[in-house]
Amino acid sequence: MVRHLACAGGVVITASHNPSPYNGVKLLLDNGMAPPPEIAGRIKSIFLDKTFAPAQTDNLGKISTDSQADEIHISRVLTTIEPQTIAAKKFTIVLDSVNGAGGRPGKNLLERLGCKIVPLNIEPTGLFAHPPEPTAENLTSLCDAVKKAGADVGFAQDPDADRLAIVDETGTYIGEEYTLALAAKFIFSQKSGNAATNLSTSRMIDDLAKAAGGKVFRTPVGEANVASAMIQHKCVIGGEGNGGVIDLRVGPIRDSLLAMAFVLQLMAQTGKSLSQLVSEIPRYYMTKHKFPADREKIASILEAAKKLFKDAKIDTSDGYRFDFPDGWLHVRPSNTEPIIRVIAESKNQQSAQKYIDALLNITC
Repeated sequence: MVRHLACAGGVVITASHNPSPYNGVKLLLDNGMAPPPEIAGRIKSIFLDKTFAPAQTDNLGKISTDSQADEIHISRVLTTIEPQTIAAKKFTIVLDSVNGAGGRPGKNLLERLGCKIVPLNIEPTGLFAHPPEPTAENLTSLCDAVKKAGADVGFAQDPDADRLAIVDETGTYIGEEYTLALAAKFIFSQKSGNAATNLSTSRMIDDLAKAAGGKVFRTPVGEANVASAMIQHKCVIGGEGNGGVIDLRVGPIRDSLLAMAFVLQLMAQTGKSLSQLVSEIPRYYMTKHKFPADREKIASILEAAKKLFKDAKIDTSDGYRFDFPDGWLHVRPSNTEPIIRVIAESKNQQSAQKYIDALLNITC
């Protein structure tokens, strides 16, 4: 809507998947993207230093409302797929919006696609029915509902609806990493091109891009970084492994509605179930860990890891990512907490755990 209305910027009041006692403010530039680090830093300093003054009563701004945001956004999503093809399948969908912002537009989109909807926590009360991050342990009720309804798929949005997790027709949580992989599988079935994603995302998208004659550009974690790379390299698909899908035809942000549409289009055009489509994607084992660490300890861990994995290909744009023939390891400080995040991926659990254990030995 920032771009549609040619606004100077935008403000989103949300703390996304954080627990309900928290809140947050997301700022958007006039291009609809989050500010890059240097601009975000300047904004933060202005706020913290309070180097601004409220407007006087004789110079107040004006407020107006626009209720067309859902319709405008959904219309753009619909231009990227074939709604009639999906509607002909009459899919049954369980939608869990965790009482966040995604329920109303999510239900609207699915109705427009001819789906039978089994609603689960779709009223936007902000009173989360379960812990709001769309992880396996928080979506057991969705898995049960899919089995009970005999549904074709279960979709779980996070509270601000930029991430999507998926449950297959057997009631099995397939994980957020597959959201981007399935979206990419659909896009690459339509056209060739490149993709962009962050350093912590599965190699599944690399395999899919390679098979389609394209390549993947890796960025530091953060949707603005991915969107910038997509613009720079004219990528046809992008996103992050947390369930976020980006298509610049709709907007330079992660979008759960877009992700739902792409997954349903892939199912409709192939005639395959979700579990069948997942089985066709090269499979990896991923493990994620985090533990407390201040900046000094993080710097020490990173330096020790660099020496330990000196034979690996190293990317230092966001912590350190080490690429090996059989997998990769990403070690990075959190942007929001005094912790260090560690993610490893390989073809099998033993190989991934080997890299995690080697790093843990450094921290002990």
